[in-house]
Formats: sequence, structure tokens, C-alpha cells
Amino acid sequence: MNLKKSLIIIFLILLVDQISKIYIKTHFILGESIDVFDWFKIHFIENDGAAWGKKLSDFLPISDSVGKLILTIFRLFAIVGIGYWLWDIIKKGSPKTLVLAVSLIFAGALGNIIDSVFYGILFDHSNGQVATMFSNEPYGNLFYGKVVDMLHFPMIDTTWPDWVPSLGGKSFRFFEPVFNIADTAISTGVGILIVFNKKAFPKPEKTEEV
Repeated sequence: MNLKKSLIIIFLILLVDQISKIYIKTHFILGESIDVFDWFKIHFIENDGAAWGKKLSDFLPISDSVGKLILTIFRLFAIVGIGYWLWDIIKKGSPKTLVLAVSLIFAGALGNIIDSVFYGILFDHSNGQVATMFSNEPYGNLFYGKVVDMLHFPMIDTTWPDWVPSLGGKSFRFFEPVFNIADTAISTGVGILIVFNKKAFPKPEKTEEV
């Protein structure tokens, strides 16, 4: 896969990701949810932490604002590294499977970084109101934006039977996390690397000695 095709994939993912996030942000109140199917909901939440909504301040003795800044800066360094990796494997003519996977991971990471870096100065808050884009009273500062999530697939929503030790009577939902298009791209890219590992990283053929 050449650079042009990789850039097209990245552009299309970013386009869909940002359009969906901006639409949700400017049409939904935080926490609002609509049922598309019994197993699929559009549920608007904002994530200012790491994976699964966790924050660095949950693990380190730092404030939420410092943790958020560190996380955003880390993401910026990470996207530079992923971008260099992508450029390098394309330059070396690596397998299409590897280039596709890294393109998806790069696009997804960049999509969420856009939220983290810019959304705090582009929108006002969504608490009890629909946010306005290019607001005169943004909810945050540069590098302090929150990632917009909206895709929710509660395919199983039930209660553990009473006879199950320690879990009986407690609610059980699968799939619990709420995510976005960028997250989907990252997960798909990682999944490709795991499932098609041998195609992505083929072993060099051994030359027989004469």
C-alpha cells in the first residue's frame, strides 16, 4: 500500500469521526441517549481520561488538571511516533496488512487527539444544554478538551442469578464501554496486527547456502 492510499484511509476515518463527534456535541445534552436498536444506543458521554474513562490522578498523587495535561502531551508524542512508524513502513514497502493496520491506528489516535487538544476551546459545556461550536465561553483551554464518545452496544443487559457467588443480584451488561469511530479504528488496527500477525510481519526467507 502506498502513501496516497494510506492518507485516503486516514482522511476518511478522521472525517467520519469528527463529523459524528461534532454532530453529537451540537445536538445532544451530556448523558442523553437514544435507542437505535435494543442492542445499540447513541449515548453521549465525554471522556477526559485514559482508557475506560480512568484518569492519571486515579493512580498518581497529582491533580486532575495536571494529569489531563500529561496525558494529552503523551498522546501527542505517541502520534508522532506512530506517524514515523507509518512513514517508515511505507518507505520500506512493508506488507499491505501492516500498512493498513498502522494507518487505522494512526487515524484513530489522531481523531481522539483533536478532541483532547482543541475541543476545550471550540465548544462550551454540554451539562444540561446542547453545546455551541466556536462559543465565546468555551468550557476549557488548549490541551484540556474532552473526548466525545457515543457508540454503545449493550447487547446483554440483565442481572446475575441469585445463586452466583458474590455476583448474585448484581447487574450485568455486555458490552459496557461507550466509544467512538476513532476508538473503533484503533481497535480494528490492533486486531489486524494480532489476527494477521504473520502477514503483517512476515519472516524473511532463508537463502540456501551453496
